[in-house]
Amino acid sequence: MNKKQWEIFCSFRQEFKEKIEEWSKRCPTLASLQEAAAKAAATPPYPLETPVVYNRDLDKIGPEDEIRLIVIGDNPGKDEQLAKNNRYLVGQAGKIAEGYFRRNPVLQVDFRKNVIILNKTPVHSAKTNQLKYLIKNGGEEVKALLEESQLWMAEKTGRLHIDLLNACDSSSFKPELWLVGYGELRNKKLFVSYRDKLQEVYKDYPEQWQKVFLFQHFSMNRFTIDLDDFIKKENLSLEPDHLLENLQKLGICHRKELFN
Repeated sequence: MNKKQWEIFCSFRQEFKEKIEEWSKRCPTLASLQEAAAKAAATPPYPLETPVVYNRDLDKIGPEDEIRLIVIGDNPGKDEQLAKNNRYLVGQAGKIAEGYFRRNPVLQVDFRKNVIILNKTPVHSAKTNQLKYLIKNGGEEVKALLEESQLWMAEKTGRLHIDLLNACDSSSFKPELWLVGYGELRNKKLFVSYRDKLQEVYKDYPEQWQKVFLFQHFSMNRFTIDLDDFIKKENLSLEPDHLLENLQKLGICHRKELFN
């Protein structure tokens, strides 16, 4: 990162860290509610240690690191919330993502060095769908927290991406923003507030909006299955040199489906 980009990132990181601390104190009953949600969904018992999760991998990013992607998942799961982790995308989906970029060096992305990983909300649940239980049974306080966290993450993430792009110089790589997992971005779904706020943030930045892409989840290889199906359907080249172009075409296709 150049000096300006580093300052932008550090400002975001500090603000995000402070916001996590604030949200963590907001709902003292959140952990018991998350346990009840997991039990209601017949999730095997697990140690629930961090109800609202900051991504400590952000603290490992230094000014010498080049940010090529901002990847947005849904919310922290069982592995991510463990106190020994407090990192995003470190479960099975994260391992699949890491392996994908390792197997495709043409993309020039080290998933643990060149990627800022964030979520649509930092509120934990064993499975994303269990957030519905929190909304239904947590009262206005928890419902407001989930809504506020989505709006904050969408606005601040969008601004981070836009500002990093605007601060690029001739030697800088222009980072892309990948929304990974879009089922809950549809109308009346969990993350529709995130979707609408994100689009609002980019309203006056159409050029930067072209660097926003949507994909299937990495979990269960849905990301690669979807890409392979798209390449076959569109009769696109399978040559490695065309991989980035194919990914961008797919990401634009899904973006148009979700954002009119």
